[in-house]
Amino acid sequence: MFSFHRTLSFRSGKSSGRGPTQGTTGKPGLSFNSLRGNVQPELSRRLYKLIKSENNLINAHEAAGRERNSIATQLSEWGEQTGDEAISDISDKVGVILSEMGEQEDTYAHALDDSRGVLKTIRNTEKSVQPSRDNKSKIADEIAKLKMKEPQSAKLVVLEQELVRAEAENLVAEAQLTNITRQKLKEAYEFEFAATIERAEKQIILAKHGRRLLNLLDDTPVVPGDTRTEYEYAGEARQVLNDVEDDLRDWRPESQTQQYEVATGGAAAPLEETHQPRRTEEGASAGQSEAEGAAGQPSATYAELKAAEAGGTTQSAAEGTATTGTSAGQAI
Repeated sequence: MFSFHRTLSFRSGKSSGRGPTQGTTGKPGLSFNSLRGNVQPELSRRLYKLIKSENNLINAHEAAGRERNSIATQLSEWGEQTGDEAISDISDKVGVILSEMGEQEDTYAHALDDSRGVLKTIRNTEKSVQPSRDNKSKIADEIAKLKMKEPQSAKLVVLEQELVRAEAENLVAEAQLTNITRQKLKEAYEFEFAATIERAEKQIILAKHGRRLLNLLDDTPVVPGDTRTEYEYAGEARQVLNDVEDDLRDWRPESQTQQYEVATGGAAAPLEETHQPRRTEEGASAGQSEAEGAAGQPSATYAELKAAEAGGTTQSAAEGTATTGTSAGQAI
């Protein structure tokens, strides 16, 4: 469920200490973590580096969110000290919009972290498969060397039997690896793309309402000696923030919007008339709808994907165990 984390003004929370918090940074100490990449099995080394790079990306989005919150606070405080009622009110409410954009960055960073966690499943499976590959290669090398030195050695029979067992074990492991790799690769980037779409569309909502706030500020030049008309849009500016909260709470992914239209027998009204967050690029919407229809899998929110993952974990694990046991029996 959506929660609008920002207050209607930064200034109302000064005495209670509310507002964006600044993260603390410190010089990292020496650790052996940086050496782990050099001791990873060859099979999982590339994915290990990719996962480390993903962590840097997550940190960058978290930092962007903190900086956005800091800028929002500074904008509000600057507007207050100008002594201009209109600038003070508009800058404060624009700061609220910017701060919510920062919250979207933080939410997106959490989604990337979950996607990264799914990729770790592939990496761990690759690490578990490497020993079976190495064992099979080792036995095959021993057989080749023994055939050159002692072609009639009785040990050859034992080694060949061990090779058969090693190949059977490796066959099961390789099948498990390819199954998990395909499943988890799709799952990881479905998380990321769903979160990317959600972040982008919500930021569009925020940006459009931010422009509505700017339109309330009269920037008509005045000549020296003249006075500006009194600021009369405080109520309208407050309503803009109420509309932001409503639009973000009512936001739905495109697939759910299509289902609603089918159920009601009509199309939803455009954002400009009802403040409902809708895609305005008809070409992009149509292209995405066709792509989803071809794939047979409509898009979902990041939260829905997480809920589906939690519900299917137990069943997937049981099916994987049964498949592995059957494959092992057939291979042996």
